[in-house]
Amino acid sequence: MTITQETVRPAAAVPAAGGGISSRLATICAVTAGFSAANIYYAQPLLTAIGSTFHVGSAAVSLVVTAGTVGFTLGMATLVPLGDLMDRRRLAVTLLSIVALFQLVAAGAPSLAVLIGAALVVATASVVSPLMVAFAATLSAPEDRGRVTGKVMSGVLIGILLARTAGGLLSSAAGWRSVYLVSAVLVLGLAVLLRRVLPIARGEAQISYPKLLASVPKLLVEEPTLRLRSAFGFVSLAGFNALWTSIAFLLAGAPYHYGTALIGLFGLVGAVGAIAARITGRAADRRLDRPATAGLLALVLISWGLMALHGGGWLWALVAGVVLLDFGVQGMQVMNLAIIYRLRPEVRSRLTTAYMTIYFLGGAAGSAASGTAYALWGWDGVCAVGAGLAGVALVISLVEAVIGRRTAVAD
Repeated sequence: MTITQETVRPAAAVPAAGGGISSRLATICAVTAGFSAANIYYAQPLLTAIGSTFHVGSAAVSLVVTAGTVGFTLGMATLVPLGDLMDRRRLAVTLLSIVALFQLVAAGAPSLAVLIGAALVVATASVVSPLMVAFAATLSAPEDRGRVTGKVMSGVLIGILLARTAGGLLSSAAGWRSVYLVSAVLVLGLAVLLRRVLPIARGEAQISYPKLLASVPKLLVEEPTLRLRSAFGFVSLAGFNALWTSIAFLLAGAPYHYGTALIGLFGLVGAVGAIAARITGRAADRRLDRPATAGLLALVLISWGLMALHGGGWLWALVAGVVLLDFGVQGMQVMNLAIIYRLRPEVRSRLTTAYMTIYFLGGAAGSAASGTAYALWGWDGVCAVGAGLAGVALVISLVEAVIGRRTAVAD
Protein backbone atom coordinates (compact mmCIF):
# COMPACT_ATOMS: atom_id res chain seq x y z
CA MET A 1 0.00 0.00 0.00
CA THR A 2 1.41 3.38 -0.97
CA ILE A 3 1.28 6.15 1.61
CA THR A 4 0.28 9.56 0.28
CA GLN A 5 1.46 11.69 3.14
CA GLU A 6 0.17 15.09 2.11
CA THR A 7 -3.44 13.94 1.97
CA VAL A 8 -3.52 11.99 5.23
CA ARG A 9 -5.89 13.41 7.81
CA PRO A 10 -4.63 13.58 11.38
CA ALA A 11 -7.19 11.05 12.57
CA ALA A 12 -6.36 8.50 9.90
CA ALA A 13 -4.10 5.64 10.84
CA VAL A 14 -1.47 4.82 8.28
CA PRO A 15 0.77 1.78 8.29
CA ALA A 16 4.41 2.46 9.02
CA ALA A 17 5.74 0.20 6.28
CA GLY A 18 7.39 2.21 3.56
CA GLY A 19 5.58 2.38 0.26
CA GLY A 20 7.32 5.60 -0.70
CA ILE A 21 7.78 9.12 0.63
CA SER A 22 7.18 12.26 -1.39
CA SER A 23 9.94 14.79 -1.95
CA ARG A 24 7.87 17.38 -0.08
CA LEU A 25 7.51 15.27 3.05
CA ALA A 26 11.17 14.22 2.97
CA THR A 27 12.10 17.91 2.83
CA ILE A 28 9.84 18.66 5.81
CA CYS A 29 11.51 15.85 7.75
CA ALA A 30 14.94 17.26 6.82
CA VAL A 31 14.01 20.79 7.92
CA THR A 32 12.54 19.50 11.18
CA ALA A 33 15.64 17.41 11.87
CA GLY A 34 17.85 20.43 11.16
CA PHE A 35 16.01 22.78 13.52
CA SER A 36 15.89 20.08 16.19
CA ALA A 37 19.64 19.46 15.97
CA ALA A 38 20.30 23.22 16.00
CA ASN A 39 18.69 23.55 19.44
CA ILE A 40 21.72 21.88 21.01
CA TYR A 41 24.23 24.27 19.42
CA TYR A 42 22.62 27.73 19.67
CA ALA A 43 24.18 28.38 23.07
CA GLN A 44 27.82 27.96 22.04
CA PRO A 45 28.35 31.48 20.62
CA LEU A 46 26.14 33.02 23.33
CA LEU A 47 28.15 32.01 26.39
CA THR A 48 30.03 35.28 26.82
CA ALA A 49 26.82 37.33 26.60
CA ILE A 50 24.99 34.98 28.98
CA GLY A 51 27.87 35.17 31.45
CA SER A 52 27.74 38.97 31.36
CA THR A 53 23.99 38.98 32.01
CA PHE A 54 24.21 36.74 35.07
CA HIS A 55 27.66 37.95 36.21
CA VAL A 56 29.25 34.49 36.19
CA GLY A 57 32.53 33.15 34.86
CA SER A 58 33.27 30.82 31.99
CA ALA A 59 33.23 27.67 34.13
CA ALA A 60 29.70 28.32 35.36
CA VAL A 61 28.20 29.49 32.08
CA SER A 62 29.69 26.54 30.19
CA LEU A 63 27.25 24.35 32.12
CA VAL A 64 24.59 25.50 29.65
CA VAL A 65 26.43 23.59 26.90
CA THR A 66 27.13 20.67 29.22
CA ALA A 67 23.42 20.45 30.04
CA GLY A 68 22.71 20.24 26.32
CA THR A 69 25.08 17.31 25.86
CA VAL A 70 23.74 15.47 28.90
CA GLY A 71 20.15 16.10 27.89
CA PHE A 72 20.57 14.86 24.33
CA THR A 73 22.28 11.69 25.55
CA LEU A 74 19.45 11.13 28.03
CA GLY A 75 16.86 11.63 25.29
CA MET A 76 18.66 9.21 22.98
CA ALA A 77 18.62 6.52 25.66
CA THR A 78 15.05 6.98 26.94
CA LEU A 79 12.90 8.68 24.28
CA VAL A 80 14.04 7.52 20.84
CA PRO A 81 13.16 3.84 21.55
CA LEU A 82 9.55 4.97 22.05
CA GLY A 83 9.34 5.23 18.26
CA ASP A 84 9.00 1.42 18.21
CA LEU A 85 6.20 1.50 20.78
CA MET A 86 3.91 4.46 20.02
CA ASP A 87 2.70 6.68 17.19
CA ARG A 88 5.82 8.38 15.85
CA ARG A 89 3.91 11.43 14.66
CA ARG A 90 2.44 12.03 18.10
CA LEU A 91 5.86 11.51 19.70
CA ALA A 92 7.55 14.02 17.39
CA VAL A 93 4.83 16.66 17.82
CA THR A 94 4.83 16.26 21.61
CA LEU A 95 8.61 16.61 21.83
CA LEU A 96 8.66 19.68 19.58
CA SER A 97 5.97 21.28 21.73
CA ILE A 98 8.09 20.66 24.84
CA VAL A 99 11.10 22.19 23.09
CA ALA A 100 9.11 25.31 22.17
CA LEU A 101 7.81 25.72 25.73
CA PHE A 102 11.21 25.44 27.37
CA GLN A 103 12.89 27.65 24.78
CA LEU A 104 10.45 30.31 26.01
CA VAL A 105 11.53 29.51 29.57
CA ALA A 106 15.15 29.95 28.48
CA ALA A 107 14.35 33.26 26.78
CA GLY A 108 12.92 34.64 30.01
CA ALA A 109 15.28 32.89 32.43
CA PRO A 110 15.81 35.07 35.54
CA SER A 111 18.92 33.14 36.60
CA LEU A 112 21.62 30.89 35.20
CA ALA A 113 20.18 27.92 37.09
CA VAL A 114 16.84 28.29 35.32
CA LEU A 115 18.58 28.61 31.96
CA ILE A 116 20.62 25.46 32.61
CA GLY A 117 17.48 23.56 33.59
CA ALA A 118 15.68 24.74 30.46
CA ALA A 119 18.67 23.77 28.30
CA LEU A 120 18.60 20.27 29.80
CA VAL A 121 14.91 19.77 28.96
CA VAL A 122 15.26 21.30 25.48
CA ALA A 123 18.18 19.03 24.59
CA THR A 124 16.42 15.94 25.96
CA ALA A 125 13.38 16.64 23.78
CA SER A 126 15.52 17.58 20.76
CA VAL A 127 15.95 13.92 19.84
CA VAL A 128 13.28 14.67 17.25
CA SER A 129 16.31 14.88 14.96
CA PRO A 130 17.19 11.14 14.95
CA LEU A 131 13.48 10.34 15.14
CA MET A 132 12.93 12.16 11.85
CA VAL A 133 15.75 10.23 10.20
CA ALA A 134 14.25 6.91 11.29
CA PHE A 135 10.70 8.06 10.47
CA ALA A 136 11.61 9.08 6.92
CA ALA A 137 13.51 5.82 6.42
CA THR A 138 10.44 3.89 7.57
CA LEU A 139 8.15 5.67 5.12
CA SER A 140 10.54 5.38 2.17
CA ALA A 141 10.60 2.53 -0.31
CA PRO A 142 13.49 0.07 0.24
CA GLU A 143 15.19 0.96 -3.03
CA ASP A 144 15.07 4.66 -2.14
CA ARG A 145 15.89 4.50 1.57
CA GLY A 146 19.53 5.51 1.30
CA ARG A 147 18.74 8.62 -0.73
CA VAL A 148 16.00 9.68 1.69
CA THR A 149 18.25 9.06 4.70
CA GLY A 150 20.93 11.17 3.04
CA LYS A 151 18.48 14.00 2.42
CA VAL A 152 17.30 14.13 6.03
CA MET A 153 20.87 13.85 7.32
CA SER A 154 21.75 16.83 5.11
CA GLY A 155 19.19 18.80 7.08
CA VAL A 156 20.79 17.72 10.35
CA LEU A 157 24.24 18.80 9.18
CA ILE A 158 23.08 22.16 7.85
CA GLY A 159 21.16 22.80 11.08
CA ILE A 160 24.24 22.14 13.19
CA LEU A 161 26.48 24.30 11.00
CA LEU A 162 24.10 27.24 10.79
CA ALA A 163 23.05 27.17 14.46
CA ARG A 164 26.30 28.68 15.70
CA THR A 165 26.43 31.32 12.96
CA ALA A 166 22.74 32.26 13.21
CA GLY A 167 22.87 32.30 17.00
CA GLY A 168 25.86 34.61 17.04
CA LEU A 169 24.43 37.02 14.47
CA LEU A 170 20.99 37.19 16.11
CA SER A 171 22.52 37.68 19.53
CA SER A 172 24.64 40.55 18.23
CA ALA A 173 21.58 42.21 16.73
CA ALA A 174 18.95 41.66 19.43
CA GLY A 175 20.54 40.03 22.47
CA TRP A 176 21.00 36.39 23.42
CA ARG A 177 17.42 35.98 24.68
CA SER A 178 16.13 36.64 21.17
CA VAL A 179 17.81 33.44 19.95
CA TYR A 180 15.70 31.31 22.26
CA LEU A 181 12.56 33.29 21.49
CA VAL A 182 12.93 32.92 17.72
CA SER A 183 13.74 29.23 18.13
CA ALA A 184 10.56 28.70 20.19
CA VAL A 185 8.39 30.28 17.49
CA LEU A 186 10.01 28.29 14.68
CA VAL A 187 9.81 24.98 16.53
CA LEU A 188 6.17 25.53 17.48
CA GLY A 189 5.40 26.22 13.82
CA LEU A 190 7.07 22.94 12.87
CA ALA A 191 5.02 21.07 15.48
CA VAL A 192 1.81 22.41 13.95
CA LEU A 193 3.02 21.53 10.46
CA LEU A 194 3.97 17.97 11.40
CA ARG A 195 0.60 17.48 13.09
CA ARG A 196 -1.02 18.26 9.74
CA VAL A 197 1.19 16.45 7.22
CA LEU A 198 2.76 13.42 8.92
CA PRO A 199 0.88 10.15 8.70
CA ILE A 200 0.10 8.20 11.84
CA ALA A 201 2.77 5.51 12.07
CA ARG A 202 2.39 3.33 15.15
CA GLY A 203 5.29 1.26 16.41
CA GLU A 204 4.89 -2.50 16.25
CA ALA A 205 6.50 -3.40 19.58
CA GLN A 206 4.21 -5.28 21.96
CA ILE A 207 6.35 -5.05 25.09
CA SER A 208 6.54 -2.83 28.15
CA TYR A 209 8.66 0.31 28.22
CA PRO A 210 11.27 -1.16 30.63
CA LYS A 211 11.65 -4.22 28.41
CA LEU A 212 11.87 -1.93 25.39
CA LEU A 213 14.86 -0.14 26.91
CA ALA A 214 16.46 -3.41 28.00
CA SER A 215 16.24 -4.74 24.44
CA VAL A 216 18.56 -2.03 23.05
CA PRO A 217 21.88 -3.53 24.26
CA LYS A 218 20.65 -6.97 23.17
CA LEU A 219 20.53 -5.71 19.59
CA LEU A 220 24.26 -5.01 19.76
CA VAL A 221 24.83 -8.60 20.88
CA GLU A 222 22.58 -10.10 18.22
CA GLU A 223 23.52 -7.98 15.18
CA PRO A 224 27.19 -8.07 14.06
CA THR A 225 26.46 -5.52 11.32
CA LEU A 226 25.18 -3.10 13.96
CA ARG A 227 28.36 -3.59 15.99
CA LEU A 228 30.59 -2.99 12.96
CA ARG A 229 28.72 0.10 11.80
CA SER A 230 28.60 1.47 15.35
CA ALA A 231 32.38 1.06 15.54
CA PHE A 232 32.76 2.99 12.29
CA GLY A 233 30.43 5.65 13.68
CA PHE A 234 32.45 5.87 16.90
CA VAL A 235 35.67 6.44 14.97
CA SER A 236 34.06 8.91 12.53
CA LEU A 237 32.64 11.26 15.15
CA ALA A 238 35.77 10.91 17.28
CA GLY A 239 37.81 12.28 14.36
CA PHE A 240 35.23 14.97 13.60
CA ASN A 241 35.19 16.23 17.19
CA ALA A 242 38.97 15.98 17.41
CA LEU A 243 39.14 18.49 14.57
CA TRP A 244 36.55 20.97 15.83
CA THR A 245 37.72 20.81 19.44
CA SER A 246 41.23 22.04 18.62
CA ILE A 247 40.97 23.99 15.38
CA ALA A 248 39.96 27.18 17.22
CA PHE A 249 43.28 27.10 19.10
CA LEU A 250 45.16 26.63 15.83
CA LEU A 251 43.39 29.47 14.01
CA ALA A 252 43.71 31.87 16.95
CA GLY A 253 47.48 31.43 17.04
CA ALA A 254 50.32 32.01 14.57
CA PRO A 255 50.34 32.30 11.61
CA TYR A 256 46.57 32.99 11.37
CA HIS A 257 45.61 35.10 14.42
CA TYR A 258 41.89 34.89 13.57
CA GLY A 259 39.25 36.41 15.82
CA THR A 260 36.27 34.50 17.18
CA ALA A 261 33.90 35.73 14.45
CA LEU A 262 36.14 34.51 11.64
CA ILE A 263 36.79 31.22 13.41
CA GLY A 264 33.04 30.71 13.69
CA LEU A 265 32.53 31.39 10.00
CA PHE A 266 35.30 28.90 9.21
CA GLY A 267 32.92 26.19 10.37
CA LEU A 268 30.71 26.86 7.35
CA VAL A 269 33.39 25.18 5.23
CA GLY A 270 31.89 21.95 6.54
CA ALA A 271 28.67 22.54 4.60
CA VAL A 272 30.12 20.36 1.86
CA GLY A 273 29.19 17.42 4.06
CA ALA A 274 25.59 17.95 2.97
CA ILE A 275 26.66 16.97 -0.55
CA ALA A 276 28.29 13.81 0.81
CA ALA A 277 25.02 12.82 2.47
CA ARG A 278 23.19 12.90 -0.86
CA ILE A 279 25.90 11.04 -2.81
CA THR A 280 26.41 8.36 -0.16
CA GLY A 281 22.68 7.80 0.17
CA ARG A 282 22.50 6.89 -3.51
CA ALA A 283 25.53 4.59 -3.13
CA ALA A 284 23.76 2.82 -0.27
CA ASP A 285 20.67 2.28 -2.42
CA ARG A 286 22.91 0.63 -5.02
CA ARG A 287 24.38 -1.64 -2.29
CA LEU A 288 27.90 -0.26 -2.76
CA ASP A 289 28.47 -0.63 0.97
CA ARG A 290 32.03 -1.90 1.14
CA PRO A 291 33.67 0.17 -1.61
CA ALA A 292 31.90 3.33 -0.44
CA THR A 293 32.95 2.70 3.17
CA ALA A 294 36.59 2.15 2.22
CA GLY A 295 36.57 5.21 -0.04
CA LEU A 296 35.08 7.48 2.62
CA LEU A 297 37.53 6.31 5.29
CA ALA A 298 40.40 6.82 2.85
CA LEU A 299 39.22 10.41 2.31
CA VAL A 300 39.25 11.00 6.07
CA LEU A 301 42.78 9.59 6.33
CA ILE A 302 43.98 11.81 3.46
CA SER A 303 42.30 14.83 5.07
CA TRP A 304 44.44 14.53 8.19
CA GLY A 305 47.56 14.41 6.05
CA LEU A 306 46.53 17.64 4.33
CA MET A 307 45.70 19.39 7.59
CA ALA A 308 49.12 18.46 8.94
CA LEU A 309 50.62 20.57 6.10
CA HIS A 310 49.08 23.81 7.40
CA GLY A 311 52.47 25.06 8.60
CA GLY A 312 53.90 28.08 6.84
CA GLY A 313 50.49 29.60 6.34
CA TRP A 314 49.23 26.90 3.96
CA LEU A 315 45.62 27.75 4.64
CA TRP A 316 44.52 25.97 1.46
CA ALA A 317 45.74 22.64 2.89
CA LEU A 318 43.76 23.21 6.08
CA VAL A 319 40.60 24.16 4.16
CA ALA A 320 40.95 21.20 1.80
CA GLY A 321 41.48 18.88 4.74
CA VAL A 322 38.39 20.17 6.55
CA VAL A 323 36.31 19.74 3.39
CA LEU A 324 37.49 16.15 2.86
CA LEU A 325 37.05 15.21 6.52
CA ASP A 326 33.52 16.60 6.71
CA PHE A 327 32.67 14.90 3.42
CA GLY A 328 33.98 11.56 4.68
CA VAL A 329 32.43 11.74 8.15
CA GLN A 330 28.98 12.80 6.97
CA GLY A 331 29.08 10.23 4.19
CA MET A 332 29.94 7.52 6.70
CA GLN A 333 27.04 8.56 8.92
CA VAL A 334 24.54 8.18 6.08
CA MET A 335 26.07 4.89 4.93
CA ASN A 336 26.00 3.47 8.46
CA LEU A 337 22.37 4.43 9.06
CA ALA A 338 21.23 3.18 5.65
CA ILE A 339 22.84 -0.20 6.33
CA ILE A 340 21.51 -0.71 9.86
CA TYR A 341 18.01 0.34 8.76
CA ARG A 342 17.94 -2.71 6.48
CA LEU A 343 18.39 -5.08 9.39
CA ARG A 344 15.09 -5.23 11.30
CA PRO A 345 12.47 -2.63 10.34
CA GLU A 346 10.30 -3.39 13.38
CA VAL A 347 13.03 -2.19 15.78
CA ARG A 348 14.35 0.73 13.73
CA SER A 349 14.08 3.28 16.56
CA ARG A 350 16.02 1.01 18.90
CA LEU A 351 18.65 0.40 16.23
CA THR A 352 18.98 4.18 16.04
CA THR A 353 19.41 4.43 19.81
CA ALA A 354 22.08 1.73 19.92
CA TYR A 355 24.04 3.20 17.03
CA MET A 356 23.75 6.85 18.05
CA THR A 357 24.71 6.17 21.66
CA ILE A 358 28.01 4.63 20.56
CA TYR A 359 28.38 7.36 17.94
CA PHE A 360 28.21 10.13 20.54
CA LEU A 361 30.50 8.23 22.90
CA GLY A 362 33.00 8.40 20.06
CA GLY A 363 32.48 12.14 19.86
CA ALA A 364 33.19 12.55 23.56
CA ALA A 365 36.31 10.38 23.30
CA GLY A 366 37.55 12.35 20.30
CA SER A 367 37.11 15.68 22.06
CA ALA A 368 38.99 14.46 25.13
CA ALA A 369 41.80 12.92 23.08
CA SER A 370 42.11 16.03 20.93
CA GLY A 371 42.40 18.37 23.90
CA THR A 372 45.10 16.22 25.47
CA ALA A 373 46.98 15.79 22.19
CA TYR A 374 46.96 19.53 21.49
CA ALA A 375 48.21 20.33 24.99
CA LEU A 376 51.06 17.82 24.70
CA TRP A 377 52.07 17.92 21.03
CA GLY A 378 50.16 20.77 19.40
CA TRP A 379 48.29 20.51 16.11
CA ASP A 380 50.57 17.74 14.82
CA GLY A 381 49.46 15.61 17.75
CA VAL A 382 45.80 16.18 16.88
CA CYS A 383 46.47 15.17 13.27
CA ALA A 384 48.26 12.04 14.46
CA VAL A 385 45.28 11.04 16.62
CA GLY A 386 42.83 11.67 13.78
CA ALA A 387 44.92 9.83 11.20
CA GLY A 388 45.42 6.91 13.57
CA LEU A 389 41.68 6.52 14.13
CA ALA A 390 40.93 6.73 10.40
CA GLY A 391 43.74 4.30 9.58
CA VAL A 392 42.49 1.66 12.02
CA ALA A 393 38.93 2.00 10.69
CA LEU A 394 40.14 1.71 7.08
CA VAL A 395 42.08 -1.48 7.86
CA ILE A 396 39.01 -2.96 9.58
CA SER A 397 36.82 -2.11 6.58
CA LEU A 398 39.28 -3.71 4.14
CA VAL A 399 39.61 -6.87 6.25
CA GLU A 400 35.83 -7.11 6.56
CA ALA A 401 35.48 -6.69 2.79
CA VAL A 402 37.97 -9.52 2.12
CA ILE A 403 36.23 -11.83 4.61
CA GLY A 404 32.84 -10.97 3.14
CA ARG A 405 34.05 -11.65 -0.39
CA ARG A 406 35.51 -15.03 0.58
CA THR A 407 32.32 -15.97 2.40
CA ALA A 408 30.26 -15.04 -0.65
CA VAL A 409 32.49 -17.16 -2.91
CA ALA A 410 32.28 -20.12 -0.52
CA ASP A 411 28.49 -19.91 -0.48
